[in-house]
Amino acid sequence: MPHATACWLIENTGLSFSQIADFCGLHMLEVQAIADDTTSIKYTPRDPVRAHELTVEEIRKGEADPDYALKISRGSEPVRRTKGPRYTPVSKRQDKPDGIAWILRNHPEISDGAIGRLIGTTRTTIAAIRDRSHWNIANIVPKDPVTLGLCSQRELDAEVAKAAKKAGIEAPADTRLDGAKAALIEELRRQRDDAGRDEAGRDDAARVEEGEEQSIPASNPFREEAERLFGRSSDGGEADRD
Repeated sequence: MPHATACWLIENTGLSFSQIADFCGLHMLEVQAIADDTTSIKYTPRDPVRAHELTVEEIRKGEADPDYALKISRGSEPVRRTKGPRYTPVSKRQDKPDGIAWILRNHPEISDGAIGRLIGTTRTTIAAIRDRSHWNIANIVPKDPVTLGLCSQRELDAEVAKAAKKAGIEAPADTRLDGAKAALIEELRRQRDDAGRDEAGRDDAARVEEGEEQSIPASNPFREEAERLFGRSSDGGEADRD
């Protein structure tokens, strides 16, 4: 809320308009309009000190030096949960039974603990869906938990691979793209061979144009002997015959 922050800085500090504009990411004319109370919207001042965006020491430095650029403070690191069940938004919690039913039907080798980590549910719920004693079992339709947004595809694949390895089940290989992959490799090889032939043809043509075709060198001993026998001098004229 840059405008509300600028309003608080104007009312409670001696910072210049340019300093406030730079810190809040506003144009100086916007800050001037807030100070002159000519804006169409009345902003409620927002204290950046209480929001841990500025410190009192930083404000004092700015008031002492009009050319000083205020630096925003880094807030404390948010507390991250490292244990306990996965948090699921309220809007998606009704989809959990559908995701559990899908995993139980398609990947029965996954343990209840792994399902609980993926979906963010309890073993009691999983057991109730497995033995069809869940209170809403009539309305549960197995759906992919990735499609429902309950977990990512990478997380699901990792749990499936781990469970398959533990159970001694060979993970199925995806062969749907094998034919397309082979065709692509063959096409790339053909293009590479065609490019090589074209390059060789261009090199031969260039050598012909430059007169580099094979010929007998001027200093060839056979040519010298022929000129001597047939009476041709080295300068191309006829030599005196005996």
